[in-house]
Amino acid sequence: MAQQTFTPDRVGVVGLGLMGGSFAKAEHAGGREVYAWNRTHSTVELAEIETIDGELTDDVIPTCELIILAGYPQVSIDWLEQMAGLISPNAIVIDTVGVKRVICSHCFKIAEKYEWTFVGCHPMAGTQYSGFAHSRANMFHGAPMVVVPPKMDDFERLDVLERLKHLLEPCGFGSFTLATAAFHDEQIAYTSQLAHVVSNAYVKSPAAQSHKGFSAGSYKDLTRVARLNAPMWTELFLDNADNLSHEIGILIDNLQAYKDAIDEKDAKRLEELLAEGDRLKKEAERR
Repeated sequence: MAQQTFTPDRVGVVGLGLMGGSFAKAEHAGGREVYAWNRTHSTVELAEIETIDGELTDDVIPTCELIILAGYPQVSIDWLEQMAGLISPNAIVIDTVGVKRVICSHCFKIAEKYEWTFVGCHPMAGTQYSGFAHSRANMFHGAPMVVVPPKMDDFERLDVLERLKHLLEPCGFGSFTLATAAFHDEQIAYTSQLAHVVSNAYVKSPAAQSHKGFSAGSYKDLTRVARLNAPMWTELFLDNADNLSHEIGILIDNLQAYKDAIDEKDAKRLEELLAEGDRLKKEAERR
């Protein structure tokens, strides 16, 4: 077994956008040493003022116990392929990508050749804004973290998960939920991706341009995530195209049922549809 070269609790962050910046700020606030890499070097220079201890260079990578891949899916995969040989044995590498099958299939395969461990992760937190300027140290306080561990025996998995919880302690996650990559992608198509599609499509009504004075909480709730990072969400949607298309199909069918009842002025059917939605929402909240 190769000798580990990392400094305990030292963290490397790859990508200083909203997620990476928030991880860097949280870990720094928790007293951890943090180093970061970003495609736009000026962002690294900005982060060095008060957030990170330095740049995540080739000579620093082997000294990190935890490396967080916080870029787009393909950027994260490409970085790991290029730098895999520099990562210290027994280190842990995680990602923050919103889809898991595509990134886990690639990164688990890369990790098999080395003595460090890759763990798929998805922090269930964020805002409608993007970029380092909108990142914050308390982004993950109380939020769930979905974890997709690699295939290993129970004792190894327990050890890795306990170390991961310790390394992420400054972030303040409220829970850690284990899942397979496939189940994660099925759920996230409904809980996150569909919501972004609906919100983004909803504001395309001509009425949206004259809503001021006529909108309140309902409008704000439904349109919050209409603002999005189009290149990033395009990649995420296409990496989960089968599940997202399935959810959109279900929604279209349900909307058509409401439209038919309204067009036909069928009050009984419309009330049944509304009551059914109310009931299902209440059932989901009780689980």
